[in-house]
Amino acid sequence: MRKLLTNIIDFFYPPFRRLMPLQTFRYAACGGANTLIGLTVYLLGLIYFNNKNVDFGFVVLKPHNAALFLSAIVSYLVGFIFNKFLVFTESNLRARIQLFRYGVSFLVNLCINYFILRLFVEILHIQEFVAQIMASVVVISFSYLTQKHFTFRSKG
Repeated sequence: MRKLLTNIIDFFYPPFRRLMPLQTFRYAACGGANTLIGLTVYLLGLIYFNNKNVDFGFVVLKPHNAALFLSAIVSYLVGFIFNKFLVFTESNLRARIQLFRYGVSFLVNLCINYFILRLFVEILHIQEFVAQIMASVVVISFSYLTQKHFTFRSKG
């Protein structure tokens, strides 16, 4: 399955060869797919929560925040698998170290996304789904740098 997905992604690489290295292209392809999955889950969460606050007993979340955290769970799992097995395959760090680092990086990105979403939705009154798309652009840029230089870096 890994080889098949890598071959599919690499098939579309030649027109982009002059613009970026193969690893960056793979990251963009996998990140784009993960972003679409995350945005779909986010939108489904907004529809499911139907403009009602979500009470977890210990915390009450506004619908756009509950949808963000639902989307984050899915994106975390899918993103780690894509990055480990399709993008940063040359990393020689142990999987548990990568998973821990990915978790740290992911939590930082989630916090950035949360605060950007709060700013856009609650202060600037931008529609929730549009605000999430805009926040994703910022988070994706930061995420690539942390994945390449921290989570999946190669030793020495």
